[in-house]
Formats: sequence, C-alpha cells, structure tokens
Amino acid sequence: MIGPLSHGFTPELVRVLAIGIFLLTYLGVAMGRLPLFRLDRTGVAFVGGVLMVACGALTIRQAIGGIDFNTIALLLGMMILAAALRRAGFFYLVTNFALKRAAHPLALLASVVVVSGVLSAVLVNDTICVVLTPLVLDIVIAAGAAPMPYLIALAASSNIGSVATITGNPQNIIIGSFSGISYARFSSALVPVALAGLVLVVAVVALVWRGRLRDGAAQGQELAEMPVHPRLIVKALVLLGFFVAACLAGMVPAEAALIAAALLLLTPGLKSETLLAGVDWSLLLMFAGLFVVVAGLQREVITPALVQRIAALHPGRPAVLVPVTAVLSNIVSNVPAVLVLKPFIAALADPKRAWLMVAMAATFAGNFTLLGSVANLIVAERARARGIPLTFSDFLCAGIPITLISLVFGTLWLIYAG
Repeated sequence: MIGPLSHGFTPELVRVLAIGIFLLTYLGVAMGRLPLFRLDRTGVAFVGGVLMVACGALTIRQAIGGIDFNTIALLLGMMILAAALRRAGFFYLVTNFALKRAAHPLALLASVVVVSGVLSAVLVNDTICVVLTPLVLDIVIAAGAAPMPYLIALAASSNIGSVATITGNPQNIIIGSFSGISYARFSSALVPVALAGLVLVVAVVALVWRGRLRDGAAQGQELAEMPVHPRLIVKALVLLGFFVAACLAGMVPAEAALIAAALLLLTPGLKSETLLAGVDWSLLLMFAGLFVVVAGLQREVITPALVQRIAALHPGRPAVLVPVTAVLSNIVSNVPAVLVLKPFIAALADPKRAWLMVAMAATFAGNFTLLGSVANLIVAERARARGIPLTFSDFLCAGIPITLISLVFGTLWLIYAG
C-alpha cells in the first residue's frame, strides 16, 4: 500500500506543509480569494484539498474518507427542493401575499423578517436570500421606501431563522451530521432562540433605522406578475412535508432529502436539468475541499494527544465555547469554524450540548459584520446589481447589537432551558 510519506518528505516537513496549506486555504476562504490568484472560495478549497494529498498529508483514499457525504447529500437534496419551489413560483406567491398587505413601514419590516426567517428555517438560508432579495427590493422601491433597513433585516433574519433546524444553513447541516442530534431535538432546543431572535431583529432595525422607516407607504404594492405552476408547488410542498415528517420520525435527514429530491425529478413534463441547474455545485465542491483540508490538518497536527490537552482546559464551558465559536466564525466564516472545532467538541463529556451551543453561536455570529455569512454577501451582491449599495458600516450599525444580544440570550436559554 502506498502511504502518505511515499512522496519523500519527512514527517516534520509534511506537518509544516499541512499547517501552511490549512492556513492559506482558510485565509482564501475568509477573504474570498488568494492574492495573485484569481480563485474564488470554491477554487481555494479545491486546491487546498488537492495539495493536502500532494504533500503527503493524506492518501487519495484518506481524502475521500474525510469528506462527509451525509452533509453533501443533504445539501444537494435541499437545493433541489428549493429549486422546485422557486421554479413553481412559490416564493413569489408567499412574498407577494405577505408584503403587499403591510400597510405601514414597520409592518413591512416585520413581514420581511417573518418571511425570511420562517423560510430560512425550512430551507437553506443562502437560497432564500438569493430568491427573496430581488422580490423585497421590488416591493420596497415601488413603495417609495428606503431599501437599507429592509435589506439588513432580510439578511439578519435569514441567519437567525436558519438556526431553528438542521437544514436551515450549511453549518447546521454539518453539525447535524457530526453530532447525531435528531431533527426533533435540534429544533426543540433552538426554535425558541430563533423566534426571540426574529423579534430582536425587528426591534433593533426599527430603532437604528427609525428615520429611514418613516419614508414610503407600503400599502397596496404588489410584485410584477410571474409564472406560477400550482401542481409543482403542491408536489414540492408535499415532498417537503414528507422530508420534515421523515426526519421527525427518525430517518437520516440526508436519506429523506435525497428521496424527496428524486421524486421531484420524476415530475412529468419537467426537465430534470431545470431543477439541477438550481443546485449550487460550486458550494458542494467547496465543502468537499474543506473537508479534505481539515482531515489533513487533523491527521498531521490535531492529534489525540493535542485534543486531550485542550480538553483539559474545559473548552466546553459556554463562557469559553460561545465566544471562541463567534470569533472564529467571523475570522474564517462559520462553516470552516465548525470543521475546525469538530475534534475538540468530540472529546467533550457532553458533545451534543456543546454542538447546540456551536450551532447557535456560529449562526448568530454571522450577523456581526457584512462579511460574517454568505447570506449577508448574497443580499449585498443582489442589491448592488440593482444599483443599491449595502455598505460594511451600514450593516455594522444594526449587526453589532443584534449579534451581542442574540448570543447572550441564546447562551442563557441553552444553559437553563435548552
């Protein structure tokens, strides 16, 4: 058998190379690119994974074994479900129904938060932001209102709402796979935190942007008419209901998602490539690359002895775990942060409780800055394409209080009531 040191490198050099590859990969993921190279986050993660094999930190078999295919499969299934609902016009109907009935700017703000937060709890929040940003902008601009507070509310509520379920965001999907926490237990612990967080978003944005919320009148505004396919909506919602029911009954979420997605692809008259085109394949590849990079670091650097030494410092205490997760999530983004924390969480006396803390902290920390989560960046980019800049400082005004208050509340809830 060809081992990882067959490249001729000494164990010490392989360890140094593994650390260097890990740091460069996470720097590239955090920045969105690497200096001198025209690589996006997916390209950085892919190259990092390949280099872990090339330097001898992993064999090809070990690299493949390091990829959590439950996570990849669950993400794939949820993306196909979301693509079907988008194609059918479901998001258009829900958004139009909720927002056109908002007779006051504050009611419009609350409608944006509720629609974004609830949909993000059921489906992956990044997808919800892609779909809802242009729809919300259409309503807000037609109403003559200032877009900024509604855009910030959309991004913040998509992050907070997504904490409620295992399928709400990518980091929760990873945590669900790593931890073995059931869909029901995860939701029962974090739904109350998400609901309180959505109320917080309305309150903070309304307070910080109270001058802008006086502009415009939302009553009677509707979205431009879009094609709606009722049969596809019904089928997609039935299969989404099957997915949730199956998860609550104990089925592995990845299996339930793939079954639902496969049944959707069997819809007569609907080309499969139409739904598959809605899958973010680059995101799946980025996840695979990050899994390999972390597997290489874990094999060469994060040894069992190191894990035990760190475990002796009691990192599972909420006063330590929550701030570390929040800070790390803002430095390298929430998904990479969760991957790095995996070996240390696994060594704790109560890893499931710790994973719930990490899920809450990694998600809520995404509201701290505009760069804190992919969902924020999606909203900013979609708005910029319409000529509406969402700046770093604008987001920070509401992001700081939302993040700090939600982290404190979420921590106390999980300690005393979770």
